[in-house]
Amino acid sequence: MANLKDLADHLGLSQATVSRALNDYSTVNATTKQRVLQAANHLNYRPNTSARRLATGRAGAYGIVLPKADNLLMDPHFVDFLSGLTTAFAAHDLDIVLTGAEGIQAYQRFANTGKVDGFILSSPKSDDPRIRLLSEMEVPFVVHGRCDVDLDYAFYDIRNRSAFRDATNLLLNLGHTRIGLLNGPSDAIFARDRLKGYTEALVTNDLIPDPTLVMHDMMTEEYGYRATGTLFAQPSPPTALLCASTLVALGATRRLRRDGLTVPEDVSIISHDDCLSSLKTENFSVPLSVTRAPIRDAGTEIAKLIIDLSRGAAIADIQKTVPVDLIVRASTCTAPQARS
Repeated sequence: MANLKDLADHLGLSQATVSRALNDYSTVNATTKQRVLQAANHLNYRPNTSARRLATGRAGAYGIVLPKADNLLMDPHFVDFLSGLTTAFAAHDLDIVLTGAEGIQAYQRFANTGKVDGFILSSPKSDDPRIRLLSEMEVPFVVHGRCDVDLDYAFYDIRNRSAFRDATNLLLNLGHTRIGLLNGPSDAIFARDRLKGYTEALVTNDLIPDPTLVMHDMMTEEYGYRATGTLFAQPSPPTALLCASTLVALGATRRLRRDGLTVPEDVSIISHDDCLSSLKTENFSVPLSVTRAPIRDAGTEIAKLIIDLSRGAAIADIQKTVPVDLIVRASTCTAPQARS
Protein backbone atom coordinates (compact mmCIF):
# COMPACT_ATOMS: atom_id res chain seq x y z
CA MET A 1 0.00 0.00 0.00
CA ALA A 2 1.47 3.33 -1.10
CA ASN A 3 1.94 6.29 1.23
CA LEU A 4 1.71 9.98 0.35
CA LYS A 5 5.41 10.24 -0.57
CA ASP A 6 5.16 7.22 -2.90
CA LEU A 7 2.16 8.76 -4.61
CA ALA A 8 3.86 12.15 -4.97
CA ASP A 9 7.05 10.57 -6.37
CA HIS A 10 5.01 8.51 -8.84
CA LEU A 11 3.25 11.63 -10.13
CA GLY A 12 6.23 13.97 -10.01
CA LEU A 13 4.32 16.37 -7.78
CA SER A 14 4.95 17.79 -4.34
CA GLN A 15 3.35 16.04 -1.36
CA ALA A 16 1.51 19.29 -0.56
CA THR A 17 -0.09 19.41 -4.02
CA VAL A 18 -1.09 15.76 -3.84
CA SER A 19 -2.59 16.25 -0.39
CA ARG A 20 -4.60 19.29 -1.55
CA ALA A 21 -5.81 17.39 -4.62
CA LEU A 22 -6.96 14.43 -2.52
CA ASN A 23 -8.85 16.79 -0.21
CA ASP A 24 -10.54 18.58 -3.12
CA TYR A 25 -8.99 22.01 -2.55
CA SER A 26 -10.15 24.64 -5.05
CA THR A 27 -6.51 25.76 -5.52
CA VAL A 28 -5.79 22.54 -7.46
CA ASN A 29 -7.17 22.35 -11.00
CA ALA A 30 -9.56 19.62 -12.09
CA THR A 31 -7.07 17.90 -14.39
CA THR A 32 -4.51 17.48 -11.61
CA LYS A 33 -7.18 16.26 -9.19
CA GLN A 34 -8.31 13.61 -11.66
CA ARG A 35 -4.74 12.52 -12.31
CA VAL A 36 -4.02 12.22 -8.57
CA LEU A 37 -7.20 10.24 -7.90
CA GLN A 38 -6.49 7.79 -10.72
CA ALA A 39 -2.94 7.23 -9.46
CA ALA A 40 -4.19 6.80 -5.87
CA ASN A 41 -6.56 4.07 -7.01
CA HIS A 42 -3.90 2.40 -9.11
CA LEU A 43 -1.37 2.35 -6.26
CA ASN A 44 -3.99 1.40 -3.64
CA TYR A 45 -3.23 4.56 -1.67
CA ARG A 46 -5.06 5.08 1.62
CA PRO A 47 -4.52 8.30 3.58
CA ASN A 48 -2.94 8.27 7.01
CA THR A 49 -5.63 9.78 9.18
CA SER A 50 -3.29 11.54 11.58
CA ALA A 51 -1.16 12.95 8.78
CA ARG A 52 -4.22 14.15 6.89
CA ARG A 53 -5.51 15.87 9.98
CA LEU A 54 -2.22 17.70 10.46
CA ALA A 55 -2.03 18.67 6.79
CA THR A 56 -5.61 19.87 6.38
CA GLY A 57 -6.67 20.89 9.86
CA ARG A 58 -9.66 18.59 9.47
CA ALA A 59 -10.61 15.59 11.57
CA GLY A 60 -12.11 13.63 8.67
CA ALA A 61 -15.12 12.75 10.83
CA TYR A 62 -18.57 14.06 11.70
CA GLY A 63 -20.39 13.75 14.99
CA ILE A 64 -23.79 12.59 16.16
CA VAL A 65 -24.78 13.19 19.78
CA LEU A 66 -27.27 10.58 20.96
CA PRO A 67 -29.60 11.57 23.83
CA LYS A 68 -29.08 8.84 26.42
CA ALA A 69 -32.80 8.54 27.15
CA ASP A 70 -33.76 7.78 23.52
CA ASN A 71 -31.66 4.60 23.04
CA LEU A 72 -31.50 5.28 19.30
CA LEU A 73 -29.14 2.40 18.59
CA MET A 74 -32.10 0.10 19.21
CA ASP A 75 -34.35 2.07 16.86
CA PRO A 76 -34.51 0.49 13.35
CA HIS A 77 -35.22 3.91 11.81
CA PHE A 78 -31.96 5.31 13.19
CA VAL A 79 -30.00 2.15 12.32
CA ASP A 80 -31.08 2.36 8.66
CA PHE A 81 -30.38 6.11 8.61
CA LEU A 82 -26.90 5.46 10.04
CA SER A 83 -26.29 2.75 7.43
CA GLY A 84 -26.92 5.18 4.58
CA LEU A 85 -24.81 7.86 6.25
CA THR A 86 -21.77 5.67 6.96
CA THR A 87 -21.80 4.06 3.51
CA ALA A 88 -21.75 7.47 1.84
CA PHE A 89 -19.00 8.73 4.17
CA ALA A 90 -16.88 5.62 3.58
CA ALA A 91 -16.72 6.46 -0.13
CA HIS A 92 -14.92 9.68 0.89
CA ASP A 93 -12.75 8.08 3.62
CA LEU A 94 -14.75 9.89 6.29
CA ASP A 95 -15.95 8.57 9.64
CA ILE A 96 -18.86 9.00 12.04
CA VAL A 97 -18.21 9.60 15.74
CA LEU A 98 -21.08 8.77 18.07
CA THR A 99 -21.35 9.94 21.65
CA GLY A 100 -24.10 9.74 24.23
CA ALA A 101 -24.84 12.91 26.19
CA GLU A 102 -27.60 15.28 27.28
CA GLY A 103 -27.83 19.02 26.69
CA ILE A 104 -26.30 21.38 24.15
CA GLN A 105 -23.07 21.64 26.17
CA ALA A 106 -22.11 18.26 24.73
CA TYR A 107 -21.97 19.80 21.25
CA GLN A 108 -19.78 22.64 22.45
CA ARG A 109 -17.40 20.29 24.23
CA PHE A 110 -17.34 17.84 21.31
CA ALA A 111 -16.61 20.57 18.74
CA ASN A 112 -13.85 22.15 20.85
CA THR A 113 -11.92 18.87 21.01
CA GLY A 114 -11.37 19.02 17.24
CA LYS A 115 -12.43 15.39 16.86
CA VAL A 116 -15.14 16.24 14.34
CA ASP A 117 -15.56 18.66 11.45
CA GLY A 118 -19.28 19.10 11.99
CA PHE A 119 -22.51 17.52 13.17
CA ILE A 120 -25.62 15.73 11.96
CA LEU A 121 -28.66 16.89 13.97
CA SER A 122 -31.70 14.63 14.20
CA SER A 123 -35.17 15.08 15.69
CA PRO A 124 -35.17 18.90 15.69
CA LYS A 125 -37.56 20.73 17.99
CA SER A 126 -39.46 23.93 17.15
CA ASP A 127 -36.85 26.36 18.52
CA ASP A 128 -33.86 24.06 18.65
CA PRO A 129 -30.99 25.51 20.76
CA ARG A 130 -28.43 23.29 19.00
CA ILE A 131 -28.89 25.28 15.80
CA ARG A 132 -28.20 28.59 17.51
CA LEU A 133 -25.15 27.24 19.33
CA LEU A 134 -23.49 25.66 16.31
CA SER A 135 -24.28 28.67 14.12
CA GLU A 136 -22.61 30.98 16.65
CA MET A 137 -19.61 28.63 16.84
CA GLU A 138 -19.47 28.51 13.00
CA VAL A 139 -19.37 24.71 13.09
CA PRO A 140 -20.83 23.02 9.98
CA PHE A 141 -24.01 21.02 10.57
CA VAL A 142 -26.94 19.59 8.64
CA VAL A 143 -30.36 19.07 10.22
CA HIS A 144 -32.43 16.00 9.40
CA GLY A 145 -35.70 17.90 9.30
CA ARG A 146 -36.54 21.55 9.93
CA CYS A 147 -37.47 23.86 12.79
CA ASP A 148 -38.67 27.42 13.41
CA VAL A 149 -35.46 29.26 14.36
CA ASP A 150 -34.91 32.62 12.64
CA LEU A 151 -31.53 31.53 11.26
CA ASP A 152 -30.37 30.18 7.92
CA TYR A 153 -29.19 26.58 8.25
CA ALA A 154 -28.56 23.47 6.15
CA PHE A 155 -31.22 20.76 6.18
CA TYR A 156 -32.67 17.70 4.48
CA ASP A 157 -36.37 17.07 4.87
CA ILE A 158 -39.35 15.35 3.26
CA ARG A 159 -42.73 16.92 2.48
CA ASN A 160 -44.51 15.60 5.55
CA ARG A 161 -47.42 18.00 5.31
CA SER A 162 -48.39 17.21 1.72
CA ALA A 163 -47.74 13.48 2.25
CA PHE A 164 -50.28 13.22 5.07
CA ARG A 165 -52.71 15.55 3.31
CA ASP A 166 -52.61 13.24 0.27
CA ALA A 167 -53.00 10.12 2.42
CA THR A 168 -55.98 11.61 4.27
CA ASN A 169 -57.58 12.67 0.98
CA LEU A 170 -57.26 9.11 -0.31
CA LEU A 171 -59.16 7.81 2.70
CA LEU A 172 -61.77 10.56 2.40
CA ASN A 173 -62.30 9.70 -1.27
CA LEU A 174 -62.97 6.12 -0.17
CA GLY A 175 -65.78 7.36 2.06
CA HIS A 176 -63.99 7.39 5.43
CA THR A 177 -65.04 10.30 7.63
CA ARG A 178 -63.60 9.13 10.97
CA ILE A 179 -59.86 8.72 10.45
CA GLY A 180 -57.54 8.02 13.36
CA LEU A 181 -54.05 9.57 13.29
CA LEU A 182 -51.34 7.72 15.23
CA ASN A 183 -48.76 10.49 15.03
CA GLY A 184 -45.20 10.89 16.32
CA PRO A 185 -44.23 12.94 19.43
CA SER A 186 -46.19 16.19 19.68
CA ASP A 187 -43.03 18.31 20.02
CA ALA A 188 -41.45 16.92 16.83
CA ILE A 189 -41.62 19.20 13.78
CA PHE A 190 -42.37 16.33 11.39
CA ALA A 191 -45.33 15.28 13.56
CA ARG A 192 -46.63 18.84 13.64
CA ASP A 193 -46.45 19.04 9.84
CA ARG A 194 -48.19 15.69 9.43
CA LEU A 195 -50.98 16.84 11.72
CA LYS A 196 -51.36 20.00 9.64
CA GLY A 197 -51.67 17.99 6.43
CA TYR A 198 -54.23 15.65 8.00
CA THR A 199 -56.25 18.59 9.37
CA GLU A 200 -56.14 20.52 6.09
CA ALA A 201 -57.61 17.57 4.20
CA LEU A 202 -60.47 17.22 6.69
CA VAL A 203 -61.31 20.93 6.69
CA THR A 204 -61.18 21.15 2.89
CA ASN A 205 -63.76 18.36 2.82
CA ASP A 206 -66.00 20.22 5.29
CA LEU A 207 -65.25 17.90 8.20
CA ILE A 208 -64.57 19.17 11.72
CA PRO A 209 -61.34 17.59 13.06
CA ASP A 210 -61.98 15.45 16.13
CA PRO A 211 -59.08 15.73 18.62
CA THR A 212 -60.06 12.38 20.19
CA LEU A 213 -58.97 10.68 16.96
CA VAL A 214 -55.40 12.02 17.17
CA MET A 215 -52.69 10.35 19.28
CA HIS A 216 -49.04 11.36 19.85
CA ASP A 217 -46.10 9.33 21.16
CA MET A 218 -42.74 7.77 20.30
CA MET A 219 -43.11 5.66 17.17
CA THR A 220 -42.95 2.13 18.53
CA GLU A 221 -44.94 -1.04 17.96
CA GLU A 222 -46.22 -0.91 21.55
CA TYR A 223 -47.54 2.62 20.99
CA GLY A 224 -49.39 1.48 17.85
CA TYR A 225 -50.94 -1.43 19.74
CA ARG A 226 -51.96 0.63 22.77
CA ALA A 227 -53.23 3.69 20.86
CA THR A 228 -55.33 1.54 18.53
CA GLY A 229 -56.99 -0.03 21.55
CA THR A 230 -57.78 3.44 22.90
CA LEU A 231 -59.27 4.65 19.61
CA PHE A 232 -61.46 1.59 19.14
CA ALA A 233 -62.78 1.75 22.69
CA GLN A 234 -64.61 4.95 21.73
CA PRO A 235 -68.39 4.88 21.14
CA SER A 236 -67.78 5.95 17.53
CA PRO A 237 -64.43 4.41 16.51
CA PRO A 238 -62.56 5.25 13.32
CA THR A 239 -62.94 3.26 10.11
CA ALA A 240 -59.40 4.10 9.00
CA LEU A 241 -55.99 4.65 10.57
CA LEU A 242 -53.12 6.83 9.40
CA CYS A 243 -49.90 5.63 11.09
CA ALA A 244 -46.69 7.64 11.51
CA SER A 245 -44.35 4.70 10.88
CA THR A 246 -44.14 1.04 9.92
CA LEU A 247 -43.59 0.06 13.55
CA VAL A 248 -46.73 1.91 14.63
CA ALA A 249 -48.69 0.19 11.84
CA LEU A 250 -47.36 -3.19 12.97
CA GLY A 251 -48.69 -2.59 16.48
CA ALA A 252 -51.99 -1.30 15.13
CA THR A 253 -52.60 -4.33 12.90
CA ARG A 254 -51.70 -6.66 15.78
CA ARG A 255 -54.29 -4.99 18.01
CA LEU A 256 -56.96 -5.02 15.30
CA ARG A 257 -56.37 -8.72 14.72
CA ARG A 258 -56.61 -9.40 18.46
CA ASP A 259 -59.94 -7.57 18.59
CA GLY A 260 -61.34 -9.53 15.64
CA LEU A 261 -61.20 -6.66 13.11
CA THR A 262 -59.91 -7.21 9.58
CA VAL A 263 -57.88 -4.99 7.26
CA PRO A 264 -59.21 -3.46 5.07
CA GLU A 265 -62.80 -4.74 5.34
CA ASP A 266 -63.34 -3.26 8.82
CA VAL A 267 -60.45 -0.80 9.03
CA SER A 268 -58.32 0.72 6.27
CA ILE A 269 -54.69 1.55 7.09
CA ILE A 270 -52.11 3.85 5.53
CA SER A 271 -48.64 3.97 7.08
CA HIS A 272 -45.66 6.20 6.56
CA ASP A 273 -42.95 3.89 5.28
CA ASP A 274 -39.24 4.64 5.83
CA CYS A 275 -38.40 1.41 3.93
CA LEU A 276 -36.88 -0.28 6.96
CA SER A 277 -34.52 -3.09 5.96
CA SER A 278 -35.91 -5.27 8.76
CA LEU A 279 -39.61 -4.65 8.12
CA LYS A 280 -41.14 -4.42 4.65
CA THR A 281 -44.66 -3.00 4.34
CA GLU A 282 -45.29 -4.95 1.15
CA ASN A 283 -44.75 -8.16 3.14
CA PHE A 284 -47.44 -7.52 5.76
CA SER A 285 -50.21 -10.15 5.76
CA VAL A 286 -52.22 -7.42 4.00
CA PRO A 287 -49.71 -5.28 2.06
CA LEU A 288 -49.87 -1.73 3.38
CA SER A 289 -50.73 1.41 1.46
CA VAL A 290 -47.94 3.85 2.31
CA THR A 291 -46.42 7.29 2.03
CA ARG A 292 -42.90 6.24 1.13
CA ALA A 293 -39.64 8.08 1.88
CA PRO A 294 -36.68 5.73 2.53
CA ILE A 295 -34.81 6.68 5.70
CA ARG A 296 -31.59 5.16 4.33
CA ASP A 297 -31.75 7.61 1.40
CA ALA A 298 -31.93 10.45 3.92
CA GLY A 299 -28.66 9.27 5.47
CA THR A 300 -26.98 9.08 2.07
CA GLU A 301 -28.13 12.55 1.05
CA ILE A 302 -27.22 14.18 4.35
CA ALA A 303 -23.68 12.79 4.07
CA LYS A 304 -23.35 14.45 0.65
CA LEU A 305 -24.79 17.71 1.94
CA ILE A 306 -22.45 18.07 4.91
CA ILE A 307 -19.44 17.20 2.76
CA ASP A 308 -20.43 19.99 0.34
CA LEU A 309 -21.06 22.37 3.23
CA SER A 310 -17.63 21.66 4.74
CA ARG A 311 -16.04 22.37 1.36
CA GLY A 312 -17.51 25.84 1.25
CA ALA A 313 -20.91 25.46 -0.41
CA ALA A 314 -23.43 28.16 0.47
CA ILE A 315 -26.03 27.22 3.08
CA ALA A 316 -28.78 28.18 0.61
CA ASP A 317 -27.54 25.36 -1.64
CA ILE A 318 -27.65 22.84 1.24
CA GLN A 319 -31.38 23.03 1.88
CA LYS A 320 -33.21 20.10 0.35
CA THR A 321 -36.85 19.04 0.61
CA VAL A 322 -37.92 15.93 -1.29
CA PRO A 323 -41.40 14.70 -2.28
CA VAL A 324 -43.04 11.62 -0.79
CA ASP A 325 -44.62 8.87 -2.89
CA LEU A 326 -48.14 7.62 -2.12
CA ILE A 327 -48.35 3.90 -2.91
CA VAL A 328 -51.78 2.27 -2.80
CA ARG A 329 -51.93 -1.40 -1.86
CA ALA A 330 -54.45 -3.82 -0.37
CA SER A 331 -54.82 -2.23 3.10
CA THR A 332 -57.22 0.48 1.90
CA CYS A 333 -60.74 0.11 0.52
CA THR A 334 -64.15 1.75 0.53
CA ALA A 335 -65.43 2.65 4.00
CA PRO A 336 -67.98 0.20 5.49
CA GLN A 337 -70.73 2.85 5.60
CA ALA A 338 -70.14 3.70 1.92
CA ARG A 339 -70.69 0.08 0.87
CA SER A 340 -74.25 -0.16 2.18
